[in-house]
Amino acid sequence: MPERQITPKYIADHIRRLLRDGGSAPHSEEVQWFFKEEVKSRGWYTADLRKVAVRSRRSIAREMGTDFLVQVADQLFAGRVLEEKVFAVFLLEKQTHLLGEKEFRLCASWLDRISSWADHDALAHDVLAPMLRAEPKRCREIFRWAKSRNRWRRRAACVTLIRGVREKEFFSELVRVSEMLLADDDDMVQKGLGWLLREAAKHNPKQTVPYLMKIRKRAPRLVLRTACETLPVATRKQILRRRTEH
Repeated sequence: MPERQITPKYIADHIRRLLRDGGSAPHSEEVQWFFKEEVKSRGWYTADLRKVAVRSRRSIAREMGTDFLVQVADQLFAGRVLEEKVFAVFLLEKQTHLLGEKEFRLCASWLDRISSWADHDALAHDVLAPMLRAEPKRCREIFRWAKSRNRWRRRAACVTLIRGVREKEFFSELVRVSEMLLADDDDMVQKGLGWLLREAAKHNPKQTVPYLMKIRKRAPRLVLRTACETLPVATRKQILRRRTEH
């Protein structure tokens, strides 16, 4: 009998079975409570899922190499199950320093497979964001995403900058993305932009607070309130109060 060929699909299917058999039905119902969108969940807790993914990552990378690992992740991110997509992110999240332009384009293409903010933010924050920091010229892609009809690409234009702004990087890119998205009425995009501005205000208030004052009358209230969450009370009140002045 011929030996079974080990392919990325074969490994991904094995992981899918593991996730299906090891989940919790009651917790899968709890997961759905968090989302507006219908989310298919196997009911795994994040910490348990990460432990299994880390073990798998080490084994696959050691036996088959990084390229094979990326292909397994690509297979897993193709479905509708939340844990499969998050597992794919866990496979790659500590490997981004080994990945190049081809892998960045591949992972960016996964934005068209997003089904909820959970798999979106895992991908954008834990895979795409460190790859953006590693090669800042990739920022040109986020400006394209900001113009996309796809709400998740527009949200990604914000979320992928967060790791950089925490290190006081990408302020000019933050301003450009903000100006492109301030008029966006999608709540997922507004929450992403607010999150970005909040991190900037927390880690770089010297530049960010004047910018918030500048946009206070144009920014949606959800964006501005989120952006101000970590600021001193007096500063927050000043920004939010002046927003309503004419």
